[in-house]
Parts: sequence; C-alpha cells; structure tokens
Amino acid sequence: MPLQLPPSLWAATARPAPATPPLDASRQADVAIVGAGYSGLAAALRLAESGASVVVLETGEPGWGASGRNGGQVIPGLKWDPDELVAMFGSEAGEDLVRVAGGAPDTLFNLVARHRIDCEATRCGWIQPAFADADRGLAARRVEQWQRRGAAVSLLDRDTACTLVGSPIYRGGWIDRRAGSVQPLSYARGLAHAAQEAGALVCANSRVVALARDAGRWSVTTAHGPTVSAEHVLLATNGYTDALWPRLRQTVIAANSFQVATERLPDALRGTVLPKGHVASDTRRLLLYYRSNHDGRLVMGGRGPFREPIGPIDYRHLESVIALVFPQLKGVRCEFRWTGRVALTRDHLPHVHRPAPGLTLLLGYNGRGVAMGTTLGTLVGANLLAPADNPLPLPITGMRPIPLHPLHRVYATAILQMYRLFDYLAVR
Repeated sequence: MPLQLPPSLWAATARPAPATPPLDASRQADVAIVGAGYSGLAAALRLAESGASVVVLETGEPGWGASGRNGGQVIPGLKWDPDELVAMFGSEAGEDLVRVAGGAPDTLFNLVARHRIDCEATRCGWIQPAFADADRGLAARRVEQWQRRGAAVSLLDRDTACTLVGSPIYRGGWIDRRAGSVQPLSYARGLAHAAQEAGALVCANSRVVALARDAGRWSVTTAHGPTVSAEHVLLATNGYTDALWPRLRQTVIAANSFQVATERLPDALRGTVLPKGHVASDTRRLLLYYRSNHDGRLVMGGRGPFREPIGPIDYRHLESVIALVFPQLKGVRCEFRWTGRVALTRDHLPHVHRPAPGLTLLLGYNGRGVAMGTTLGTLVGANLLAPADNPLPLPITGMRPIPLHPLHRVYATAILQMYRLFDYLAVR
C-alpha cells in the first residue's frame, strides 16, 4: 500500500506534487539514488543537467520524510562555529568548509530562482535570540567570526532583539541576513519537478530492499520487483535510514523534531510576531525554532519524545511554550501538529561515506538540512561526475557506529532531561 504523506501544515498548503509513479520496469542508469529528499533530488538535478542518466527511488513520495516536514528555515553554517571548523580541519580545508556552509542559502535560493520553484521563498534573515544573559557572549563571538569572513551578520541588543522577534523574554542575540525560509514540501516537490525536467526518472512508492554489486555494477532491488542496474549508487535517506546498508543506521540518532502551527493569527496579532518576516531559533540547549508562514500562522518547533507521537498530548509542551515566548498569543489555538526525524551524528557534522566502490552514503545534517542538504547533494552529484574537478568540502570517512546504539533512546532521553534542567537554571 502506498505510504500516505502525514498531515501537517505543509501537506495542507503545498503546491501540487509532480507525477512520480512507481518504477514500472527494470532499468539501467549511470546513477541510482535512494531517497527523494533535498540531498537526493539536488544530486539528481545536478547529475541529470550534466547528461548522466539518473533514477531516484523513494519509499513514499518526494519530500515524504524530513524534507517535507521540517520548519523550512534556510540557515547558513553548521552546528560548529567557523573558527571551530578551522581548528578541526586545518586552515585551508576548514575555511573551504566554512565557505561552503556559509554559502548554502545562496545555493538553495539560486536553484529556486533558476528553476522557478514556487515555494514561498523569502530571504528576510535568521535571528538567534539569546535565551540567557551568558548567551550574549556566544552571539558576540559568532558575529565576530562571521564578520571576519565578510558575512552580512550583526549583533542585536536586547530591545532590538525583542522588537524583531516580538517577544519580551530574550536578552539580545544576533542576525544573519543570508538566511530565509521556504515552504519545505513545496520546495521538495519543485526540486523533483526540476530533476524530471532535466531528464531524471523520479519514482515514488519504490522502496529499495536490497543492494548488490556484480560485475562492476550495482543492482538496486525494489520491494515490488523491478531493479535498477547502475554504475553508482547514492544513498540519501538521512533520519529515515533503515537497515539497507549494514551499520549505517547505527551511525546516527534519529530524533523526532516536533512542530505545531497555530490558527491564522488576527491582523492585530500578526504584526506583533516576527513582524519583519525573520525566522528564529534560540540559544537554549533544547532550542525552540519558529517562524510565520505566508498566511499568518506561527509555526513552533522543538524536541519531544523519541517514540512516535500517539496524540495531541505529545505536543502539549510546544503549545504551552507559545504563550511563554509570545504572551500576546495566549489562548490562540493550534490547528496542526506533526513530527519529522532529524539525523544527529556523534560529531555534529554531516557524513560522507564510501564503503564500497561506486557506493556513496550521505547523511547527518543535525537540524541544518534545508540549506546543507541541498548544497551537499549538489556537490556530491558533481563529485560523482568528475571527482578530480569537484572535490568535496568534507572528508570521506569510515562508518563509526555510535556505542550502545540500541540504548540510544534511553541515554538520549536522559541527556534531554539534563539539558532541560540547564535551560531552567540558566535564567534563574
């Protein structure tokens, strides 16, 4: 039975999906891509535009996973700050990675413009408001590091941060004007259409159940029978990675990111919440991220239980925090609730693995997958075509399963509780 897209604000308001019928017969291709999220679709687009034959196989439909369920925030950078990346990778490689990560929104918005993707794309900037007084120093360090590299960022004092966010609870912060937002499912569908227009075959409801290598080619088998014979395979399943390739699932923690969306705000309130159209995610250890969508709803996201939600009660923590951040919204109802999986890595970096000839594995965006998934998918696609001319900004590494991975829900839940306590103490 075909997988149904789960209910969400994005599913209710997205542009129509392109036709992506299941793989109907066995085929040959230069590259088979498993996963029709941002990474897989961006790679398919780059490959097809260069003349490669590409087949994309997706369990659900394009954007069915996190690419159609995230907050739609297009944010530059990685979890690590620029100077930290340089310390990790060295001056040349580190600065190259900083450049790529800092320019990731450019990659996305250029694709949107070039392919006329109708996804409510806006580029008003991202605010990281300081949750505690101590976080103002963190904001100052980040601004200094990015300004040194020419980025359009600046520090915000308390009054300015509170005015731009529309909340009285923050102590200051900083703004990154390279950032913006998209309707995430519309964007995924637009990428799928662009890849099709370039010549890629995108197949929904075509779950891959086996990978095998024979005579220098890969055989990619779907659950309903047809196969793809390909010289290269790109596995781009991120937080929805299963047991298709041994041990890969154990290299990430698939954490649920919970979101709610309010009813349409009355005009009198709409202008009091992020009045300039910014997106935001604060400095808490258990951060909150939020934005308004095109028709005036507040979308609030954050962490929740590792198990799949069983009903509205699992979203109550997010609904209650809305009035704490935005007192003027007390009593406003939430009309949509949904979750998506974020792939967390042990080192907080995306990973590129090549465990066998012709097989590339790409995953682990740690909550920064909208811009970075698009960017790394594009770069990996180019690298598959001509590796010497298109080096990757990240090293290709061996897979390292997370220790005690079967118990990750237990110890990760304990860490979340500890972070919640730290956030509570930070403002006391």
